Amino acid sequence: MLRIDDLHVGYGRSVVLHGVSLAVPPDGVAAVMGHNGAGKSTLLRAAVGLLRPWRGIIRLDGEDITRLAPHERVRRGMAYVPQGQQCFPHLTAAENLRLVAEGRRGGKAAVDDALDLFPALRDLLGRRAGLLSGGQRQQLAIARALVTRPRLLLLDEPTEGIQPTVVAEIEQRILDLAARGGMSVLLVEQHVGFAVRAAQRYYVLESGRVTSSGAGGAGAEQVVRQALTV
Repeated sequence: MLRIDDLHVGYGRSVVLHGVSLAVPPDGVAAVMGHNGAGKSTLLRAAVGLLRPWRGIIRLDGEDITRLAPHERVRRGMAYVPQGQQCFPHLTAAENLRLVAEGRRGGKAAVDDALDLFPALRDLLGRRAGLLSGGQRQQLAIARALVTRPRLLLLDEPTEGIQPTVVAEIEQRILDLAARGGMSVLLVEQHVGFAVRAAQRYYVLESGRVTSSGAGGAGAEQVVRQALTV
């Protein structure tokens, strides 16, 4: 699905990623973990085209998309949910979803499918997004991305700063998405237990370099925790 090879990227003269390589399996999940400042968000921003790599290649289904603009990557099936429960706060939840659905073939059905995944949003459609809780805004942000019917979903810290009860629901929805097939997920996540359970492949970033990688699953949790304490 997505393959990144020898990626170097940064801001100004500061290099953030030093030769990062990773792969997201078809219809599977790859999890990226690391401490704050390791380069995780920079990796996702480069993958979706918001940052231009200094060196390296990004391929989607074998196609070199390294120089494509973000909207061209979206047309090819990528969707990105940035960190921080981002939404249009002065629009209602319904308007946030319709903004993405309008002009898309099957947009209304896609909204209904997204709401089926996050049914709690149905009772909040008339409420301004800025008045929702952090967990509700995060559910809305993921639902809005799903309206595009992506083949690759990039999630940056989807459970950060959210009350524990909603964290469990969001984690389950991500597991559901991965299990039903038809979509791959590149997940940046601080909750190690959840990340390795969800992922077929994991990668640990430290100072912009991959320091550990391997197969996901519950058995990988101890390995990842040890890598994060080094």
